[in-house]
Amino acid sequence: MNGNEAAIRRAARREVPLRQRVKHVVVQTLIYVLCSLMVVVCLLPLWLLFVDATRSTTQINQGMSLIPGGYFVTNLNSLLSKDFPIVRAFFNSVLISFSSTALSLYFSTLTAYAFVMYRYRGQKVLWSIILILMMVPGQLSMIGFYKLVVDMGMYDTYWPLIIPAIAGPGAVFFFKQYFDANFSKEMVEAARIDGSSELRTFNLVVLPTLAPALATNAIFGIVSSWNNYMGPLMLLSSTEKYTFPMMSQLLKTDRYNTDLGAMALAVFLTILPLLVVYGCFSKLIIRGVAVGGGKE
Repeated sequence: MNGNEAAIRRAARREVPLRQRVKHVVVQTLIYVLCSLMVVVCLLPLWLLFVDATRSTTQINQGMSLIPGGYFVTNLNSLLSKDFPIVRAFFNSVLISFSSTALSLYFSTLTAYAFVMYRYRGQKVLWSIILILMMVPGQLSMIGFYKLVVDMGMYDTYWPLIIPAIAGPGAVFFFKQYFDANFSKEMVEAARIDGSSELRTFNLVVLPTLAPALATNAIFGIVSSWNNYMGPLMLLSSTEKYTFPMMSQLLKTDRYNTDLGAMALAVFLTILPLLVVYGCFSKLIIRGVAVGGGKE
């Protein structure tokens, strides 16, 4: 059977005109060239940043280089000797990112589950509100949110950076699309017949089926929270509570700006965790977006 299929394919290739085969090869070559150029454009700034993190201030002032230097350890020691709070900022970012993402995942899936499994009055209005909130820039509510945080006595704490993740309209929309495309309501009905409560059914039956979507949204949530600069800048005043992106403020002071290699290393360490996340879970991102973005 395999031999017959191979023979049929060879015959089909012979029947294709030479002009079409040449056109196909040219198009494929152009696609690969363009993709290669895009990869270079995307990776070149990161590589240059890494190279500068391994060079001295004198070498950086001499011009751009694609070859790493030998000052990585020296620059790292320079940061640590200046009491640059790298470790503290790292754990602060981890705490905020993972806590807010965990809350967002659970309550967003719970909200999307309610839209899919139940029918109630005002459901379409609520869904329309969620869609509208997705299109409203978060910067418009910053002043009101800041006043609310101050009035509630939560200024200079992590809570206003974690708790609002519960109400994430983008995550709710993503999970509802995933439910519509892949979820089987018969499993929930079977659990109800067996006497399982609604919350128990959601936790033990529904959540395990959402693994690809949960993994994808977790990555997006962690990256978004990790890169959040305006929120911590507005709500945190204690240096020991600064996140990784906020450390860039300290790099602009006279204490650090004369050591360009240490500055480049600090910026590189800020984005390194995100590179690791994308490198390890890129397949999950593609799979989750492809499955959750359309209805089968």
